This record gives sequence, C-alpha cells and structure tokens, in this order.
Amino acid sequence: MHEYTSTARVWGLTCPGFPEEVSRARRWTRDILCGSPLAEDAELIVSELSANAILHTASGREAGSFHLALAVSSQVVALSVTDAGGVGTAPKVEHQDQEAEHGRGLGMVSAIAHRVVVHDSDGGHTVTAELFTDTHRGGHPC
Repeated sequence: MHEYTSTARVWGLTCPGFPEEVSRARRWTRDILCGSPLAEDAELIVSELSANAILHTASGREAGSFHLALAVSSQVVALSVTDAGGVGTAPKVEHQDQEAEHGRGLGMVSAIAHRVVVHDSDGGHTVTAELFTDTHRGGHPC
C-alpha cells in the first residue's frame, strides 16, 4: 500500500434546515453503516446533532442548511455535523438536572461517543463525535 493511500471511506450530505431532514440524516447514516454494530449509536448521534443545528443555529432559518460527514475506517466511525452559525456561543456539553427540558443533547452524545470535539469558524460550528470500533457498545476505551 502506498504511504498516502487511506483505507478510510468518507461520505457527505448537505440538507436544508427543515425539521424533516433529521429523519433523512438518520436514514442516510443507517444506510451507510448497515450491518455495523455502531449503526444505532451513530444514528442517534446524527439525529441529535442535526436537530441541534436546525433548532439552535442559522441552519434552521430560511434558506439555511447543515452538512453531515461520515468517515469510516477499521478503527473509528466519525460523524460530523456542520451548522450555519449565527449564534454568539459555540455548542457545549452541559450537565443538566433531570427536570431540565433543554440542554442535555450534547451530554447524551458525549455519553455515547468515545470523543466529542467542537470546532468553531466564522461560518458556523462543526461537532464531531467518534465511535471507536474496538470497544463495546456505549463503553469508553480504557
């Protein structure tokens, strides 16, 4: 194998910022990861990140959109959702009490994923969740 050749496969999808696009994002993820033991976790993560983009950023406003990227290798499944920004603060994991109606989504994502990274740019935010393939479902590596 050539040193610059990658065995990772990458897919991308841009969706308009409509609520019904969350189910499209879930289906797209499920279809790509068909047969993977990580498919259900990945589908849940994409659903939460897509919904957050629509509800909390300019992605959900008129003519808004969000972009999904899915990278799969033998070691990791990486799911990224990039929103259109338009808010003063970046997404962050918050630990809310059980009575809270909002603010628990990224906490749930961080509990499922092995690593969650938020990148800011002038045009929006990208939240990437990684699921490692060599651990058990929902478990974190040692």
